Amino acid sequence: MLAVALALVSILAYAAAAAAQHRLASGPAGTSLPGMMLRGAWWAAVAINAAGAVFHVVALKFGSLTLVQSLGALTLIAALPISARTTGRPVSRKEWRGAALTLLGLAAFLPVTAGSGEPTHSLGVPAAVAVAVIAILSVPAALATRRGNTRSLSLAAASGIHSGAASALFQTVLLTGGLLSWHSVTIGAFAISLAVGGLLLSQAAYAGGLGAPLAVLTLANPVAGTVIGMTLLGEGIRGGLAGAALAAVSALVAARGVILLTRSTTVELARGIPATV
Repeated sequence: MLAVALALVSILAYAAAAAAQHRLASGPAGTSLPGMMLRGAWWAAVAINAAGAVFHVVALKFGSLTLVQSLGALTLIAALPISARTTGRPVSRKEWRGAALTLLGLAAFLPVTAGSGEPTHSLGVPAAVAVAVIAILSVPAALATRRGNTRSLSLAAASGIHSGAASALFQTVLLTGGLLSWHSVTIGAFAISLAVGGLLLSQAAYAGGLGAPLAVLTLANPVAGTVIGMTLLGEGIRGGLAGAALAAVSALVAARGVILLTRSTTVELARGIPATV
C-alpha cells in the first residue's frame, strides 16, 4: 500500500510535467531544446519531473518493478485534463475513449504480471550494463524513423524504454544498500543517465502532441519493466496459460487505445491545431 501511495503522488507530478513539456514544445518558440533550456518554465517542468522521479524511486523500495511501473499508466488520465486546462481546449470523446482503452488494457495486464510484496531480487553490474546498452540502442532506431507523427511516437517509445530501464537500476541501488559502494555508484550512474535521456526524449516526442506520445510512453515503460522483471528479477506471469492469454488480450486493448489517440493527434496536426493529445 505504501508503494501504491508513493506511486500515485509521482503520477500527479509526472502528469503535470508532461503537460508543461508539451505546452513548451508546441509553443511559438518552437521545439528547439537549446532554446527551451533558456526558459525558466522548462526548468520548472524538469523540477516537477524530478520530484515525481523521487517519489517513484522510493516506491520501488516497497513494491515490485512491474507493479510500480504499471501504475504509471494513470499518468495518461491525469495529463489529458491538465493539458486541456492549460491550453483552453477540451478533451474530445475520442481522446477519452483512447485513454480509457489504454488504461483498461493495462488494468487487465497488471494483475497477471505484478509481483506482490517488497522486491527481493536486484541486478548485478553485468546485467545492469546490458539493460542500459539495450535501452540506449532504442535511440538510433527512433531517430531513423521519418519525421512527423511516426518519429514522435518512436521517440516516446524510446523514452518509455529508458524510464523503465532506469527504474530497474534505481531499484537495484536501493536494494543493495551501501550507496557509496563501487557496485551502487556504477549502476546509479547508468540509472541517472537513462533517466535524463528519457526526459529529453519525451520532450522531443511531445512536439507531436501529448496524448499519443504519452500513451506510447505509458505502454513502453511498464512493458520494459515487465520484461526486465520477468527475465532478470524472477518475476513471472500469474495464472499459467490463462494469465498469458489475458496479458496478450489486454495488450491488444491498450494498443487500440493508443491508435485512437494517434489518429486524434494526426487530425489536429493536419488542421494546424496545436495538439494536446
